[in-house]
Amino acid sequence: MKYFFTLALLFSSLAAFSQSKEKWTAVETLNYPLPRHENSFVENNGKFYLLGGRGIKPIEEYDPKTNTWKTLAMAPMEFHHFQAISFKNEIYVIGALTGGYPHETPLTHFLIFNPKTNTWRQGAEIPEDRRRGSVGVVVRDDKFYLVCGIVDGHFADFVPWFDEYDTKTGNWTILPDAPRPRDHFGAAIVEDKIYAAGGRTSNAEVGKVLDLVISEVDYYDFKTNTWSTVAADLPTPRGGTSSVGSGKYLVVFNGESTAQENSHDEVEILDTQTGTWSRLPDLAQGRHGTGVIHYKGKLYVAAGSAKRGGGPELNTMEVLEWK
Repeated sequence: MKYFFTLALLFSSLAAFSQSKEKWTAVETLNYPLPRHENSFVENNGKFYLLGGRGIKPIEEYDPKTNTWKTLAMAPMEFHHFQAISFKNEIYVIGALTGGYPHETPLTHFLIFNPKTNTWRQGAEIPEDRRRGSVGVVVRDDKFYLVCGIVDGHFADFVPWFDEYDTKTGNWTILPDAPRPRDHFGAAIVEDKIYAAGGRTSNAEVGKVLDLVISEVDYYDFKTNTWSTVAADLPTPRGGTSSVGSGKYLVVFNGESTAQENSHDEVEILDTQTGTWSRLPDLAQGRHGTGVIHYKGKLYVAAGSAKRGGGPELNTMEVLEWK
C-alpha cells in the first residue's frame, strides 16, 4: 500500500512538473498575414480576424481548420486603437481613432464588417460629445458598453466615460463614470462584471505618453450598477494591454511601458473571487497594440509591436492551452 501511495505522489509530482513546463508555442501557418499593430484580433464563427492598425490594410482571416490566412476586403479608411467585438455574425469597430500621431481623431460612426459577404458598411453614429478612441468595448445582452478612452489621440483629454448603446432601439445611455480615466487597454466581462485593467493616460501635451500607467483595476457590477476597484493592483502596470475573461478569471496580456524597451510578455491572471493574482507562462514574443482570443480551451495572440512605440510590427501568432 505504501508503495502505491509513493507512486501516486511521484506521478502527481511529475504531472505538476509537466504542467509547469507548458509554454506559448508559435502557430506555424501555411502562409502569414501582414505585419500590423494598434489593431484588433477577434474571433467570429470559428475564424480569427486581424483588422485595422496604422495605415490602411485589408482585413485578414485565419481558419484554424486549414491553418491558413486569407486576405479579405480592404479597410474603408484608416482606423486603429480600438477593441473590435463580434456580434451576430459580424465584426464591429467602435471607439477607434484615425489619422497620425499625436492628434489622432475619433471615428464618428461604427464600422461593421460582414465576413459572409466580405463587405464593410457604416453603422450607428456616436454622439458628438461622447466620441473618443482607444476605448474598451464589450457586448452584453444585445447592448454595447464603451469604457473610458481618449478624445485627442495621444495628446490629451483622456476620459472616465461609460456609455451603453442598445442595438435594438438605437438609443445611447450615459452611465456612471469609471473611477478613473484610462486609454490603451482592453475591457472584459467576468461573471457579469466589466473589468478595466491596464492602460494609461496618454499625455503628449506634457511629454508623458507612456509614463502614466495605471495600476488599479476597476470593475462595474451590473447587479448593483456601481463601479468598484480591486484591492490588489495589476502586478505589472502597462499600457497597450488586452484582456479576456473566462469563468472567474480575468487574464491581462501584452503591453508597453517606460520600464523596458521591449514590449511586455507577462500574462497575469486575476481570480476575481479571491482577488489574488498569479501568472501564466510568459509570451514567447512580447507585444503590444493587438488583441487576444480565447477559443476552444486555447489562448491566441497575434500581430502587435515588438517594442514600445511604433514597431517593429509583427505578423506572428502564438497559442497556449488554458481552460
